[in-house]
Amino acid sequence: MAIRILAALALLAISCAAQTVAVKQHVLDNGMKILIHEDHDVPNVVMYLFFKVGSRNEQPGTTGISHFFEHMMFNGAKKYGPKQFDIVLEKAGGRNNAYTTRDLTVYTDFFPTSALELMFDMEADRITDLSLTPGMVLSEREVVYSERRLRVDNSPFGTLYEQTNAVAYTAHPYQWPVIGWASDIEGWTRGELEHYYKMGYAPNNCTVVVSGDVTEEQVMKLAKQHFEPIPKQDPPPPVRTVEPVQAGERRVKVYHQAQLPLQMFSWHVPATPDADTPVLEVLGALLSQGRSSRLYRRMVDGELALQAECGGEESIDPGQFICIVAPRTGVEPETSERALLEEIEKLRADATPAKELQKAKNQLLADYYRELKTIANKANFIGNYEVFHGGWEKVNGYEASIQAVSAEDVQRVAKKYLTERNRTVGTLIPETEQEESQQGGEGK
Repeated sequence: MAIRILAALALLAISCAAQTVAVKQHVLDNGMKILIHEDHDVPNVVMYLFFKVGSRNEQPGTTGISHFFEHMMFNGAKKYGPKQFDIVLEKAGGRNNAYTTRDLTVYTDFFPTSALELMFDMEADRITDLSLTPGMVLSEREVVYSERRLRVDNSPFGTLYEQTNAVAYTAHPYQWPVIGWASDIEGWTRGELEHYYKMGYAPNNCTVVVSGDVTEEQVMKLAKQHFEPIPKQDPPPPVRTVEPVQAGERRVKVYHQAQLPLQMFSWHVPATPDADTPVLEVLGALLSQGRSSRLYRRMVDGELALQAECGGEESIDPGQFICIVAPRTGVEPETSERALLEEIEKLRADATPAKELQKAKNQLLADYYRELKTIANKANFIGNYEVFHGGWEKVNGYEASIQAVSAEDVQRVAKKYLTERNRTVGTLIPETEQEESQQGGEGK
């Protein structure tokens, strides 16, 4: 009893101590949005640039091009030449990274306050005048192709994830991989690259988040000096394709060199702004967050699986709720699948006990407030809420949205989305290199 009381008091302390995220918003004349969060605890700054271009904006024949530009943006522009972006930033005491998703390409810069103007200058250079020389394009194309071989072709999980998504979607561009199909990586033309760069990296297609030891006046002076002169362009056209309602379960088997089977279960769910999104987040926590979650106790503690995790990710268009299961040695995939589906059926059939529901909420909120302790995570939250949730302001409503989820909501959402006809099941079947060769597959 004492432990439970202390845990409850700890969560209350986290919640009460949490500050709302304060943001100043501006829009430059060229359409670029600037979001500023001041935090003067340490003399550091992060700058996140969210370009609203990802694999959903690609076409057959150009898949993977968004991820390709994630690499190219570090390979030189007009003022800062090949590889100089990293070198100059590191000399100034900073570092950087980037990532590409179905919906976004995001660039992340971490640096001392003294390098603020340098950062604006460097980012403006590569947004405006990125170098697309044939030699650099060829070199980076090989890097991306090598990354595909590592993360997909030679990866049991990567192969299963790619193939299951290709079956789960029949029309929408979420069906193709962010890294791109191999033949497309080999085939992008110079004209396609130039068009995609101009369209995707338009300033009016970008939200910049600056978080840390800055003032609104500092940031806006530099934004107007370095970013506002960048010409406005036509952004990516709207994605018109809507995924048809799934009318029956789909299954795919994938044969790959591996020690153990692997399973992926996918259900279609609404886009992130939908009111059911917080319910799905709580549902995922009930199933697999922590050692006392339902799937951990049933499948990991029950020695059916090494891993059983469920959840979704933010998406502009209707996305997926996914469960990944790694059966233990000697456990047939049919057995682990049955256990997973039985636990989901319990959520559909019976109301979740109040204590268990609140525990799942507490776990989500504790993670949320823990992440808000850093300026980098705050910048990421601000940008993601701006792009996916309908406005950065909604980041401050996260706790209320989670606390509002009821047992009836969980049961309703499980019944609505986690159905057989809305389900796609992918199973990776292990095979040896010799077996693969006998089936006519290419050696890895």
